[in-house]
Amino acid sequence: MDLDFKNELAVMPDLRHRLRQLRWFRTTFRGNAKAVTQHYGVVFEVDEEKLTRVFLDWVEMVDAQKAYAQLDRGDFIIYAAGLALKEMIRHAPVTVTPESTVTGDAENAEIVKFWPEGFLYTNYCVCAIAAIFEQEFGEAPRLARCADDLRTWWSYRENTREMPASAVAFLDRFLGAEPNWVAPDLVEGRIAMRNAIEAGRKSIEAPSIFPDPAS
Repeated sequence: MDLDFKNELAVMPDLRHRLRQLRWFRTTFRGNAKAVTQHYGVVFEVDEEKLTRVFLDWVEMVDAQKAYAQLDRGDFIIYAAGLALKEMIRHAPVTVTPESTVTGDAENAEIVKFWPEGFLYTNYCVCAIAAIFEQEFGEAPRLARCADDLRTWWSYRENTREMPASAVAFLDRFLGAEPNWVAPDLVEGRIAMRNAIEAGRKSIEAPSIFPDPAS
């Protein structure tokens, strides 16, 4: 992963809530695309209508499960990013311009050549997680070695073509967590959530209303 864009995200106050507003979601997504282009040379075209659909579907899903953030806020942040990743892969709001090529021999260049759109989506979600964790917990989660393994990315692309929800599991794997491969987007099936529920630390209250996605 290329986490340089994380530094730009981290300076935005209250990032976790800003990303739940459509204009900030669009702005930061385009900013990450620009950063990837600067590093690797590949040029992206963003379909704003599809990107808006990604956002709207994402906030609807996260809002429906938001109460689980009471159990383990850190794990819920990762889960919510996984849902965003799933919707990006499902709606495919980005294409690579025909004349675009990956240049240089920077780390992860082979992965970008192999799947530039998937790299962009994943890099955005990982940078967002890292920035939010730094703001709220003081430290970003460490990436597993498989996040830079081309063989893992082969499996990642093939699995998400068949089942976009697999993106949630692969993001967990990249962050060193144990994925739920059977039902990756089922929040109550996540190990951290199951542990919290079984420990009886907290009860789940009704979720609050999500901020207006059009704001």
